[in-house]
Amino acid sequence: MKKYSSKRSIQILAHLLQQYGIADIVISPGSRNAPLAIHFSEIDGFNCYSIVDERSAAFVAMGMAKSEKKPAAITCTSGSAVVNYYPAVTEAFYQNIPLLVLTADRPTDFVDIFDGQTIRQKDVFHQHSYGDFQLLEDSKENAEDINFDIIKKAIELCFEKQGPVHINIPLEEPLYELVSELPTFPTVEKTIKHKEYEIPSSLIAEWHTSQRIMLLVGTRDYSPELENQLTQLVKNHSVVVLSEANSNLHHEKFFKHIDRYIFNFTEEDYKTYAPDLLITVGQNVVSKKVKQFLRSARPKQHWHLDEVWQPDTYFSLTEKIEVKPEVFFSKLLKFINLEPRPYYNLWDVLRDKKDAKHEQFLNTIDFSDFYFFNKASQTIPENYNIHFSNSSGIRYAQLFDFGKRKIYCNRGTSGIDGSTSTAMGFAIKNENPTLLITGDLSFFYDINGLWNQYIPPFVRIMIFNNGEGNIFKIIPGPRNANPNTLDEFIATKHRKNAESLAKHFGFSYIRVEDELTLDRVLENFFKPDVQPKILEVNTLGKNSADILKSYFEFMK
Repeated sequence: MKKYSSKRSIQILAHLLQQYGIADIVISPGSRNAPLAIHFSEIDGFNCYSIVDERSAAFVAMGMAKSEKKPAAITCTSGSAVVNYYPAVTEAFYQNIPLLVLTADRPTDFVDIFDGQTIRQKDVFHQHSYGDFQLLEDSKENAEDINFDIIKKAIELCFEKQGPVHINIPLEEPLYELVSELPTFPTVEKTIKHKEYEIPSSLIAEWHTSQRIMLLVGTRDYSPELENQLTQLVKNHSVVVLSEANSNLHHEKFFKHIDRYIFNFTEEDYKTYAPDLLITVGQNVVSKKVKQFLRSARPKQHWHLDEVWQPDTYFSLTEKIEVKPEVFFSKLLKFINLEPRPYYNLWDVLRDKKDAKHEQFLNTIDFSDFYFFNKASQTIPENYNIHFSNSSGIRYAQLFDFGKRKIYCNRGTSGIDGSTSTAMGFAIKNENPTLLITGDLSFFYDINGLWNQYIPPFVRIMIFNNGEGNIFKIIPGPRNANPNTLDEFIATKHRKNAESLAKHFGFSYIRVEDELTLDRVLENFFKPDVQPKILEVNTLGKNSADILKSYFEFMK
């Protein structure tokens, strides 16, 4: 016999989650949120997952939401458990990933009287959420009707903004009173808002008077509609489209390796290759050099396309276009002439030169992080989703061609925390296999990402272990520090490996330390197995940072 929570607020919450099709709920264990865990786990149609570590749990749910392209819910007990959600909440906020944060709390009268596991939970995510709501305790007057309206508003906001929304739920004791039958609640009339858009004639005029049009596409999910629209724009060499690995765009006329082409730009090059109309699509870009380039170029016109975010990243924003890029370009293409522009040919000549030098350099490299990324890009099966960790991982990815594989990275805040957990959450909900390519510090930082009983056997993890945060040997500045300070407190040198962790969490494990072994192992690494696999590529002592620097020196 099923047993449900007697708490009316929880019964209403579950009903509304079902009405809006939110099925995935990641539960971290606790007493104050036990009524939610009991209730949700008994409801047919909910997919409940138990993840102990709240920080990991929130990233797991974020990965699920990213995979399913709809909200996932997380719930935890009161107190410090709540703020362990914060790293994932900030990432979801800046990436616009819909996350419904359900935090159980002590009754409102218990805050700040030193009751156990009680902190100021109301509005705790206020700076990085799209809505903050608090339910009434069941005993309060009109609580049922008020809570119904609050929850409905919160869920619809999560859909509209495609980002984190917080519902704090004060619960009075007793917590474990259960019922075997549920009341009937009314069907919800959904009122989610949809924006209408008509393109202004002034933008059509700006397009036609611009001779050097550049589209820069940042982090975004794959969209066949957008890819087709941008393909139409480039087929007659009308525009230059710059994209990155995590832009998830694929066409031979797109410029996919920005840093290959512009890393060594001079001030004179900034002027030579500058656009007069810049159109930016998507969110964070990885390349710091393209930011320097466009901030220096100061295009006359800059349009940014996004439903939520309108950042003036390049200090030249002239038009905030608050609509999906697919909607905008569907309108634009009806009115513009797609005539060839010499600006495309200017960039095309540069690309041919730099791509040829890139191929030359590949013939000179020894075993290193650079060698590993080149080999991986040629070997990964086409049906894999690839998640990259931050810092060195996603930066190396920009230099190589991963074909039409879908690529993801937590570039909302660009932190190393949660990369593993996010990838595991994504893998749980996706029919295609998932590969995580991660640096050693990012992997060890998120060890609890593997404390997850739902990881499918087709998950693969590649760790490139250079024994430190090698990014601090790559970027300018850190090497000015005393070498001992750099190694201990910034690069954080270590001699750890993942072998024992793999065994502990039920992964098969392979370590390679040279190119011949790597080439041989990769042949079998992606073959089906009864358990997920970790491949650790040990590049300790291989001077990977110097090799990458020599690459950019060679590309001049």
